[in-house]
Amino acid sequence: MTDEFTAQKAQASAWFRALRDEIVAAFEGLEQSHDTGPLSDAAPGAFDVTETKRASDDGTDAGGGLMSVMRGGRVFEKVGVNVSTVYGTLGERAQHAMAARKGIPGMKDDPRFWASGISLVAHMQNPHAPAVHMNTRMFWTPHAWWFGGGSDLNPCIEYAEDTAHFHATQQAHLDPHGADLYPRLKAWADEYFYIPHRKRARGVGGIFMDDHCTGDWGADFALTQDIGRAFLPAFVPLVAARRVMPWDDADKDAQLVHRGLYAEYNLVYDRGTKFGLETGHDANAVLMSLPPLAKWV
Repeated sequence: MTDEFTAQKAQASAWFRALRDEIVAAFEGLEQSHDTGPLSDAAPGAFDVTETKRASDDGTDAGGGLMSVMRGGRVFEKVGVNVSTVYGTLGERAQHAMAARKGIPGMKDDPRFWASGISLVAHMQNPHAPAVHMNTRMFWTPHAWWFGGGSDLNPCIEYAEDTAHFHATQQAHLDPHGADLYPRLKAWADEYFYIPHRKRARGVGGIFMDDHCTGDWGADFALTQDIGRAFLPAFVPLVAARRVMPWDDADKDAQLVHRGLYAEYNLVYDRGTKFGLETGHDANAVLMSLPPLAKWV
């Protein structure tokens, strides 16, 4: 591949930033509108926004992004919405940690890369409101390009109607791209978000894809956009319904124990975490997915 994909890179990077802005506004709106139920008398939370920067081994600019974190809100106990565009060269360890393709022909001779995406994890105050994860991303090298991403729901107290809504909304956004996509991406999420040492899933699933490249960049980008567009209508109604429910100490304890599963998965198995740390991205941004409090029993 000799095409530098300059226009496509710019378009993808701008889309991820726009999606970030929409989600941040929606989450701050949930904080502002929480006027009844537990913690409704507390001050609404707001995001702290920090610019992240990444440097190459020789000190030259290698991209960065925005880390947006809200802590101690009345709906969100901790939520991070990160967006980044990074570039440079991939060392051997970083190539091994890549979330998708390994052993790309020509990579050793020309290890340049470019990557952009949005990553989100929300941990809720109310144990009845589910935690959630979402990311979408584009990866480019001179030898190959691909998209990845998805979202999955992680309730500590499960409600069948919440799971059904989350999955139905995602399917509605994927079906226009092909009837086979939702079943395939759902099965992929079930496999990817499984915790082998616990012999159980991290949550109730969602959709996930990696190394997605049909050769039609426009079609693949449109699919990636619809994965992102599905997130707010899939998740926000669940929070709006559950944030008003009362909880007790047993509910909170169940939430903290479940968060332990989330921490274990992200530190042991998550390929995005490994790739972010191996490529020298801001460690606080990479690890913002970890819950503020967790418990192991």
